[in-house]
Amino acid sequence: MASRFLLLLILSYLLPLSSALPSQTLLDAVEILSDSGFVSMALTLGLLSKTLLLQSPSLTIFSPTDHVFVEHGQPPLSLLQFHLSPLPLSLQSLETLPPASTIPTLLPNHSLVITSSSSDDYVSLNGVRIDGSPIFDDGSLIVFGIQEFFDPNFGVPRPNPTCVPSVNGDDHSFAKASLVLRSSGYSVMASFLDLQLLGFKATTATLTVFAPIDDAMKTKGYIGNFSEYPSIFFRHVLPCKFSWADLVAFNDGALLGTYLEGFKINVTKSGNNMMINEVAITTPDLYYGGSIVVHGLQEVLAVLEKPQRLAESPSDNELDHCEF
Repeated sequence: MASRFLLLLILSYLLPLSSALPSQTLLDAVEILSDSGFVSMALTLGLLSKTLLLQSPSLTIFSPTDHVFVEHGQPPLSLLQFHLSPLPLSLQSLETLPPASTIPTLLPNHSLVITSSSSDDYVSLNGVRIDGSPIFDDGSLIVFGIQEFFDPNFGVPRPNPTCVPSVNGDDHSFAKASLVLRSSGYSVMASFLDLQLLGFKATTATLTVFAPIDDAMKTKGYIGNFSEYPSIFFRHVLPCKFSWADLVAFNDGALLGTYLEGFKINVTKSGNNMMINEVAITTPDLYYGGSIVVHGLQEVLAVLEKPQRLAESPSDNELDHCEF
């Protein structure tokens, strides 16, 4: 009790007399933070309020625990700024943001990225989960707990990554993925998986499948056009497993080789949408298993040239961003 009183006494001198955020709001937040295992951020909030918060009428703070501060040491000012957003972000508003949405921070030219998908029961930013309900929320100042510092370099790909098709998967994933696809309106792609066109079970490969919805296949006239099936399937499949978080982390314009020789997938961002070859990924992580991850599409990826033969082994040049 005495230590908390001393902390609040110190911070009462640190907090500015005039601020866009009321001093009492800041003091209330500091008290709750210190009582909840976030003393380091409570002290930091008092110090930063004199320089960073004067012009902000609202603020959302993503606060690492004291354990994180002890483990990593006192972070630089720039990293602390990266954990503060000038927007009042409730948990509900974060949950409604689509994947790959960006959130401004007080660090110039740096934003946080939503890396959880709509099917997740949690919210993650830059690959770090937030701890559910806010620690403090009075409408203008909101504080969430996190278990790790955000990485300002999140999303910057490693230099010269290569892809080597993996054989460490679990063939049971393919059957489960097929069931999920059929029940979600992607029965054509489920049938392709069942046909084992690539001999998956012989190698238990790991794959990423971009699955066009059945309505798109019908609209394009592909249903029953058996001669087109190999090309359709091969150009929608990568020989490595990419979750939604992996895709979000790619640089805009990343190129990924597929099982159709010469056909590449161009990963771009358009507003809040992740696009592959200008087709939006509408259902990220539709299925995620040990061997396979499936993302849903509303359109079929178009090929501009005649379908080419299946590549025997995707080369490093074709798969510049597959394995880390």
